[in-house]
Amino acid sequence: MDIKELHRGAFAAVSIKLDAGERIKVEPGAMVAMDSGVKVETRSGGILKGLKRAFLGGESFFLNYYEGPGEIVLAPLLIGDIMILDLNGEMFVQSTSFLASSESVEVDTRFGGFKSFFMGEGIFLLRLSGNGKVVLGSFGGIVEKELPPGEEYIIDTGHVVAFDSTITYDVKAFGGMKSFFFGGEGLIVRMKGPGRVLYQTRNYPAFLQWIKKMSSRATGGR
Repeated sequence: MDIKELHRGAFAAVSIKLDAGERIKVEPGAMVAMDSGVKVETRSGGILKGLKRAFLGGESFFLNYYEGPGEIVLAPLLIGDIMILDLNGEMFVQSTSFLASSESVEVDTRFGGFKSFFMGEGIFLLRLSGNGKVVLGSFGGIVEKELPPGEEYIIDTGHVVAFDSTITYDVKAFGGMKSFFFGGEGLIVRMKGPGRVLYQTRNYPAFLQWIKKMSSRATGGR
């Protein structure tokens, strides 16, 4: 499998070249173009896993499986960057960021505790496990931060993309009460290493709120 980025930044896309018989699983709606020789099959990956992704993780019930030989071009739904990762273990991902993975990578849903509710992820996160390639998308640019054991890093809740399962985290209010209500930040996530943390440079929930606010002004609504 040969994966390379076609573009970076707001209009990112990725090219995946598959050998004969090689397969990759892809989030529905992500395919932009592909060679005519590439085969596609839509599967749930198991009824229970499909139901968990759909009703608990907010994802599609099905995943598309593409089989080579040939090339497939993918792009995320949101305007933003793409990152290609090597997964060797377990990682948790926000629901809108999963784009594709090697067939060997399991895509499941895990209860994230009530902390994940305040991270804007409901109570469930996507759980990726195994060994293989993972392609993630973001809203805006995507940044990878490696945390050594014991090191802490703070990220706004709306900017978290993914993190290794070795990362421990807690959700806190930003600063004191005055900063929380008037500082424009709200809640933050305190991540603690070891492991990788990925975050995006734009806040999707905040962007939706801004659109709603501007639309209300334009129409005279409230």
